[in-house]
Amino acid sequence: MPPVITEELFQRYLAGQATPAEAEAVAAWLAEPANQQLAQPWMHQHWEALAAAPTRVPLAAEEPDYDALLNSLHLKLGFGEPAPVAAPVWRRWAAAAALAGTAAVGGWLLTQRTPAAQEVATAYGEVHTIKLPDGSEATLNGHSTLRYAAGWVASKPREVWLDGEGYFSVKHQPNNQRFVVHTRAGFAVEVLGTKFTVYRRRDQARVVLLSGKVRVDFDDQQRPDVILKPGELLETRDAQPQAPVHKAVRTAPYAAWKDAKLVLEETSIAELATRLQDTYGVEVVVNSPALAERRMTGTVPVSDLEVLLQALQETFHLKATREAGRIVLSELPGPAHPAPARAN
Repeated sequence: MPPVITEELFQRYLAGQATPAEAEAVAAWLAEPANQQLAQPWMHQHWEALAAAPTRVPLAAEEPDYDALLNSLHLKLGFGEPAPVAAPVWRRWAAAAALAGTAAVGGWLLTQRTPAAQEVATAYGEVHTIKLPDGSEATLNGHSTLRYAAGWVASKPREVWLDGEGYFSVKHQPNNQRFVVHTRAGFAVEVLGTKFTVYRRRDQARVVLLSGKVRVDFDDQQRPDVILKPGELLETRDAQPQAPVHKAVRTAPYAAWKDAKLVLEETSIAELATRLQDTYGVEVVVNSPALAERRMTGTVPVSDLEVLLQALQETFHLKATREAGRIVLSELPGPAHPAPARAN
């Protein structure tokens, strides 16, 4: 019986670690068009891993050798010699998917053709501020990555590519040089001089403007750009990309993390659990539906996870238990008295 094609087997196949029988089964599976949509995100994950490895990125004055790049892709995928024009459909698709995966990494490899790239990544629970080539600053929340060129020229936009969550303080340039934050959420954020946050995790993305002016430019050219004013939010979800939320908000809850604070405003415990998982990389379990729906308002420190959990327990009348690599949130006996919001 041929093996079941799983993501784990597919990744071993790409890494050249599959047995001959497994490799044959994967090749046959890829030949079926119905399976290619499932395999595409697996291919993207493979390319994200390859993109994270040290590579030589062509300088701006150089033209990438696309034939050599494609041949290199074939070799990395275990295809041996460069595939001829009449290659089987699964090979042609896999090479195309690999190239598409490269472009999907925010255009960070082939399509942007940037000078030598810089990449900064934060660990879970880490906050780090980066001085960009023009003197602007980017602050990354935990489990986030920022890529940008080592040097910027005045005749081209200043561009960065963000995964996760970042706060930007952008310097205005005398020549009104554009500053663009690219995301994988189907839009880019363009500014001149301003302060704002960009968030992209799970199936959700948002931009919150603290000061200045930004334009959200959707990849879908049929959708009009959105201009944000200070104190406004734009939020999208992958499940409903055509229905973004654009509204006025209080900005403190969205930017307080850079100052080691967690600001909650009618925030549900379920949403808090998601924030903790994304920022600290630990599973958070809420032990009852009623507790998951409970909402909290207040400000607690986030200098480290233990301090945060202690503050949550004392402020919001709940219990946080560490067990087997996860955190369990549960109700404490007695009535809960929501704490008043503290000054930020």
